[in-house]
Amino acid sequence: MSDEKPKSKRKIRKESLKAKIDKCVNEFKNILICNVDNVGSNQMQKVRIALRGRATLLMGKNTIIRKAVREHAARNPQLDALIPHLWGNIGLVFTNESNLNALREVVLKNKVPAAAKSGSFAPIDVFVPPGPTGLDPGQTGFFQALNIATKIARGSIEIINQVHLVKKGDKVTSSHVALLTKLDIKPFFYGITVLKVYEAGSVFDSAVLDLTPADLYAKFFNGVRKLAALSLAIGYPTQASLPHILGNGFRRLLAVSLATEYEFKEAKAFKNAAAAAASAPKEEKKESKAEAKKEEAKAAEETPAEDEGDFGLGGGLFGNDE
Repeated sequence: MSDEKPKSKRKIRKESLKAKIDKCVNEFKNILICNVDNVGSNQMQKVRIALRGRATLLMGKNTIIRKAVREHAARNPQLDALIPHLWGNIGLVFTNESNLNALREVVLKNKVPAAAKSGSFAPIDVFVPPGPTGLDPGQTGFFQALNIATKIARGSIEIINQVHLVKKGDKVTSSHVALLTKLDIKPFFYGITVLKVYEAGSVFDSAVLDLTPADLYAKFFNGVRKLAALSLAIGYPTQASLPHILGNGFRRLLAVSLATEYEFKEAKAFKNAAAAAASAPKEEKKESKAEAKKEEAKAAEETPAEDEGDFGLGGGLFGNDE
């Protein structure tokens, strides 16, 4: 008979979790590190179903996850960057998809409304809308304690103005919870939030996924402009400042050519272009003057000649009517 003791359920769960982590680390190359605070099991299951075939959502004890990742990091040092972020109430989404932003949207869209809890911090601003509450007038004192202006209309309490009850980041008190419960308001939406992204050995904030190609180009060229300005200021030529240096040199040569009789191919082309541009407005003015004269002559022909009559005052100045 074997003297080995049967494995406990706890140990079996640990071994099962470690096997899943080993499989995911070997099979997938990208990881979304997610926060799962206030997320229920039913909601987690919906997210798993939505990710089926595209990614794997894995949760478990952080000590076991860190231990498994450290073992793999001995063979793949890039995984060392992941270890400092494996703390708190987190879940890991393993995937091989390159479009991580689309995958993140699938994770974030599964949210459910939730009531406020006393002692928690508000993730968003909470407003109470104006209008009838359906509460009897006997509870007016409750609203007065919260400095909420009300009136009695049709036998019930009515809130006059919109109330900013809780600011984002403030702690929710028991009074806030009681009011929101009476009004049957569930102000918060809880769901999985993506904190960090692991890709190709680098861990970065999930906000980076919001950047578009246009944003990346703008940031890159902004850096190029600063580098060119710095290079020009200290007189050190770089690839970024070289076009500006050549342009400034050409302008100096052109200025010398315009001030003297010395000409070269580029300066001659520039002079011809400048002369053409200068003569164009004169020709336009001549044409516009000729057109104006034609219009005046035409208007004079169309206007009837006035009768040349006696424009006297109707009598002699000294009463002579002749």
